Amino acid sequence: MWAERARTAIRSVGEILITLGVVLFLFCAYQLFYTNVIADEAMRSEVSDLHKLWAAQPPTPRSAGSATPAGLGPFDTADSRGTSGAAFAILHIPRLGDKSIPVLQGTSLDLLGRGVGHYKDSALPGRVGNFAVAGHRKTHGEPFRYLDEMRAGDLIVVETADTWYTYREDRDPFIVDPTDLAVVAPVPDHPGETPSQKLITLTTCNPWWASTQRMIVTGTLIAQQPRSAGEPPALTVNTPKFQ
Repeated sequence: MWAERARTAIRSVGEILITLGVVLFLFCAYQLFYTNVIADEAMRSEVSDLHKLWAAQPPTPRSAGSATPAGLGPFDTADSRGTSGAAFAILHIPRLGDKSIPVLQGTSLDLLGRGVGHYKDSALPGRVGNFAVAGHRKTHGEPFRYLDEMRAGDLIVVETADTWYTYREDRDPFIVDPTDLAVVAPVPDHPGETPSQKLITLTTCNPWWASTQRMIVTGTLIAQQPRSAGEPPALTVNTPKFQ
C-alpha cells in the first residue's frame, strides 16, 4: 500500500517537473527567438511607415548651414518632443550592418520592442545638446547587440524627414552604473551646464543577460545633408561590418 502511494507520488512529482521544464523551455525559446522575429517585423513596419509618410508629405529642407535643423515631421517645433510612442527618425550604424532602426519617442519596454527609444528630455537630431537613445542588446530585435564592437571614429547616421545627420564616435564604448543618468545630460557628465555641441549618445544594457551596467557610445555631429541629395558618404562607403 505505502509502496504504491510512494510510486504514485513520485510519478506525480516527475510529471510536474517535466511540465515545468517544458514551460521553461518554451519561455526561453520565446525570449531568445520569437521576440526577435516580432521585433524585426515591427521595426521594418515602422521604417516603411516613416518612408511612406515622408514621401507623402515632403517637408521643405533648410540649408545645411542653418542654425535650425531641418524638419522632423511631427517633432518640428522648438518646444515639443512629439507624441509618445511615435517614430520620427531612423538610425543607421554602418559598423553594425545594414539594419535600419526606427527611433521612437520614449524608452518604455514596449516601445523598445519596436526600435530604439529617444530619451524624452534629450535633444532632437541635429540640434544643440545631446540626442540620446536606448536600445536592447539581447532579445526584442537586439538593435545594439554588438555595440561593444564599435570603435572611436565610427560613423552613426540619423535619417529624418528631410535630412541626414552624420555623427562621429568620440571614443570606444565605455561602461557606467545604471543609475548614472549624467551620460544623457545635455552636456554629458556635467548636468546643469548649457550645451554648445551637437552630440549623440547610445545606451544599452551590459552584460548581455543582465542590467547591472550600462554600455555607452557617444559621438559628435560632423555633417548633415538633405535627404534629396541621396545617402551620405557614411552609408555608401565600404565600412567593415560586424554581424
